[in-house]
This record gives sequence, C-alpha cells and structure tokens, in this order.
Amino acid sequence: MDLIQLLVGGVATGCVYGLVALGFVLIYKATEGVNFAQGDMMMLGAFIALGLVNSDHLGLAFIPGVALAAVLMGGVGYGIDRFVVRQIFGQPQFALVILTIALGFVLRFIAGSIWGYSPLVLETPFAGRNLSMGGVNISLADIVTILVTALLTVALWGFFAYTRIGLAAQAASQNQMAAYIVGVPVRRINSIIWALSGMVATVAGVLYASKGAIDPNIGLLGIKAFAAAVIGGFGSLPGALLGGILIGVVEPLAARYLPGGFSQMSPYIIMLAVLVTRPNGLFAQMHAKKV
Repeated sequence: MDLIQLLVGGVATGCVYGLVALGFVLIYKATEGVNFAQGDMMMLGAFIALGLVNSDHLGLAFIPGVALAAVLMGGVGYGIDRFVVRQIFGQPQFALVILTIALGFVLRFIAGSIWGYSPLVLETPFAGRNLSMGGVNISLADIVTILVTALLTVALWGFFAYTRIGLAAQAASQNQMAAYIVGVPVRRINSIIWALSGMVATVAGVLYASKGAIDPNIGLLGIKAFAAAVIGGFGSLPGALLGGILIGVVEPLAARYLPGGFSQMSPYIIMLAVLVTRPNGLFAQMHAKKV
C-alpha cells in the first residue's frame, strides 16, 4: 500500500515537472530557444493565483481566479517576448539563455517584494481531501493534478498538430527567414507562444501550490523540469510529460529505498544516462530542416 501511495504521489509530482517542461518545449518548438525562466514564471503564476483566490486577498472563486491568473500570466509572457526577448532577435541562442537566466532573478525579486519570502499556502477546494481506494488513501490534489495534466497535454498536442498558429509556429522554428518570406508573422507567433507558455506555467504553479506551501524559490524547480525536457526529448510534448513523470516517480522511490542524497541526484543521473545513450532524448522528434 505504501508503494502504491508513493507511486501515485510521484506521478502527480512528475506531472508538475512535466507541465513546466512543456513550457520549455513550447518555446523551443516555436523558436528553438530555451527559456530558463520557465520555473520562475510558474512561481509567479502561482503567486498571482494566490493573490486572486485567497480569502485574505481578493477572495475570488477558485476556478475563475485561476483562469484570470492564467490570462494575466499570458500577458506577462507576451510582454516578455514583445519588449525583452524581441530586442535580441537574430542574436545567437546563447544570448537568450543569459537573458532568461537574468529574467528569472528579476521575477523572483518581484514576487518576493510583493508577497514576501515566507512560505504561503494557496486555498484550494481540494486541499486536505483524500479518496480511499482499496485501502489506499490518495490525495484528491494528486488526482486533480494527473487529470488536468493529461487534458492539457492532449490539448497542446492538438494545438500544434491541427491549428494554423501551431503549424505556423513549427514552420517558424524550422526556418524563421523562410517562414517570414512566405507570410508567416514570425514575431507575433513567437509572442503568442510565450503567452501560451506563461499560461501553462500558471497551471503548473497552481497544481504545485495545491500540494504544499510556495515561496519565491520554488522557481528553481525549473532545473528539474529542464532535465525532464531533456530526458523526454526537446520538441516532444508527450516526451516532456513522460520525462517529468519518470523523475517524479524515481525521486520518492530513491528517497525511500536508497541511501540519503540519491533522491536529489536522481533527476540528473537519469538525464546523464539518457544523454549518453540517446542524445536526442527518449521520445525525440528530430527532423531535417527544410531550407
């Protein structure tokens, strides 16, 4: 029974990692750039939701409050691309890496200045509630996390596979200049993808906050999410989710059955093993560029 509870909790935690990893993949699929501030966008989204939902703040109903937080973070993501990232358009990808690392520090400072650095708890309708299944008590927050993550992953896959914006984003990632020449509004598409990434980060932040307290430093979870994206294969939405779940399951099992310290190292051990054996990731979707 303990093992089943560990597995369910690990899958739920892995879903949060996977959602943050999806943010990495979204921006990579559109721009072939990596946003190392994705974890901090998740953190800021969680705090915005807290400010809208908690009774000692605005006290909105949970679902409308979370939806509004996602919209606001979509605006933040759009603004980051429009007024910050776009200024280095055409520069080497290394410039984006440095820029987004610095942006992460700025977002942590902003969150700390507004909400402080002490842990806060997001009020959710399923906090502290459990379901009993065959003698196993499963947190309702874990079930909601798994279901929401599965639905969001399918929706994002459909977005890139079947919508004009999603197809245009993939065309832009193949060759931005060629896409621009044939009429794809590359810069606007990039901003839309950044906005979508901010909204996904907000959902991840709310799901993470439903399982415990939050503070500005939870943005560092983005490092594990980056490992999940590498394990799954950059460019693969299902791969990002499965990479996150793999890390989420291995961590509690390592903490339970292996010597101390292995739990913290396990995501990076897995990442190194994958990079050595399958450099493109477990579920890579690598294609030759059309020029």
